[in-house]
Amino acid sequence: MNTQDSAKRHLWLHFTRMSAYNDTDVPVIVRGEGPYVYDDRGRRYLDGLSGLFVSQLGHGRTELAEAAHRQAGELAYFPLWSYAHPNAVELAERLAALAPGDLNRVFFTTSGSEAVESAFKLARAYFKLVGQPERYKVISRDIAYHGTSMGALSITGLAGIKPPFEPLVPGSVRVPNTNFYRAPEHGDSLERFGRWAADEIERAILREGPETVAAVYLEPVQNSGGCFPPPPGYFQRVREICDRHGVLLVSDEVICAFGRLGHYFGAERYGYRPDIITFAKGLTSGYSPLGGMLVDDRLMEPFNEGTATFLHGITFAGHPVSTAVALANLEVFEKEKILENVRANEAGFRATLERLNDLPIVGDVRGDGYFYGIELVKDKATKLTFDDDESERLLRGFLSPALFDAGLVCRADDRGDPVVQLAPPLICGQEHFEEIERILRSVLTEAWTRL
Repeated sequence: MNTQDSAKRHLWLHFTRMSAYNDTDVPVIVRGEGPYVYDDRGRRYLDGLSGLFVSQLGHGRTELAEAAHRQAGELAYFPLWSYAHPNAVELAERLAALAPGDLNRVFFTTSGSEAVESAFKLARAYFKLVGQPERYKVISRDIAYHGTSMGALSITGLAGIKPPFEPLVPGSVRVPNTNFYRAPEHGDSLERFGRWAADEIERAILREGPETVAAVYLEPVQNSGGCFPPPPGYFQRVREICDRHGVLLVSDEVICAFGRLGHYFGAERYGYRPDIITFAKGLTSGYSPLGGMLVDDRLMEPFNEGTATFLHGITFAGHPVSTAVALANLEVFEKEKILENVRANEAGFRATLERLNDLPIVGDVRGDGYFYGIELVKDKATKLTFDDDESERLLRGFLSPALFDAGLVCRADDRGDPVVQLAPPLICGQEHFEEIERILRSVLTEAWTRL
């Protein structure tokens, strides 16, 4: 059985309409080099999404592969259940030093969903230990994606992906996101819109009863829906609200951490202090699975007393090979000044993408760092979006395959309004931005003629 036949017979792709490959081949990526990947036919593609917001350093980094090789030969596996190993200890110390505030305790996982799930469980367990067992509800934003496990899916604000798995974990409450392009209030002032969006969190807390709310989950830049940056002062206002009502602020940085926004953590870029940071993806640049949560010292305190135990664990969390790769990844970040590269080039990335504003199908270009969304519209003047049938034909029927065929890996997504999302490896520079813009211009121009 050849690779295509075997893939179609045995492999179940994630978040994929499998019938899409009944009459066409499954793309098979066989190798990568720098910001490019190559398929089994030898065709080259610019990895404009860093795999899945993961490949910060690009592909083919032998120093990361060698770190994994060395560690596997010395200690391939041992659990963190009642034991430690040197890499986990060193990486935890390193992350605590990089994190803002007093986030000095690290609980490792293997994925972002597990990190969010762990933070959800910790919030509930913490409040039970400190005598507030009625605090179990969580607040998150409309259209925000926080993961696929049952708790993380419950927190997720995408109604369309939940019905097959309901009933979910109770107590998840939704508030507006920070999509200023579609602002329902104060569309004439970014600052006032941000204040309104933050205050909607307080209104939700008061509606639910502050004594029942455990945490607010926010991404620094919301991914799903197409990259919504925070308005000025938004997170500072949210921090005030959480402090006033005794609610934990969880910064979900599974995508935004480790350089995506030009800093190790998005909370640093936007100047706020979370109680928990969830992370994964870019910590290892994808060379081995690893995630976790950084926790404020005060949340650890009750677990340092008597018989109190956080009754939660993951077999492969803090894996010796993964933590070795993470340490090597952070070394490259420093040696090659990866954060500085993002900060030096992000204005050029923005300016290059903003050229696309002259296309009639482009309604909005938004984002920060190396993390952007381009919202597509039928009418720029009225911001009229596409109906479901049009979106189906535009995104799945044309854009997704056309962009890939043109040599660009990105995401055409309609979980909110239709967008194209971009998150190239952090090693990219102007020549790669030009390539992205050239491909997008060609494909989006053709898409407009097909409407």
